[in-house]
Amino acid sequence: QVQLVESGGGLVQAGGSLRLSCAASGSIFSVNVMGWYRAAPGKQRELVASITSSGSTNYADSVKGRFTISGDIAKKMVYLQMNSLKPEDTAVYYCNVDAYDGTWSRGTYWGKGTLVTVSS
Repeated sequence: QVQLVESGGGLVQAGGSLRLSCAASGSIFSVNVMGWYRAAPGKQRELVASITSSGSTNYADSVKGRFTISGDIAKKMVYLQMNSLKPEDTAVYYCNVDAYDGTWSRGTYWGKGTLVTVSS
């Protein structure tokens, strides 16, 4: 069984910063991609940023230049540094892992989410 635990969400004023962390544990044998998604009120979940096991990163256009994803894939940790936050960044942020388990079955796993609220 795989568990993802996020932390670091909270309330911040526009222009401020937050750092999200995610720790994965359980029967993960090999990580392919770790990332962050978000779901704003009334909107579908969308990709914010991702990082592959080789270190390649990908960002949503809306966060480029403001957010930075980093991770220690070997330790199954991923972080999201969010700077210059805007009210439209308000959402529940979810950690996501694409990985192989010990039986070499590939799966996608989700955390329960952490709420980020940006006040204007």
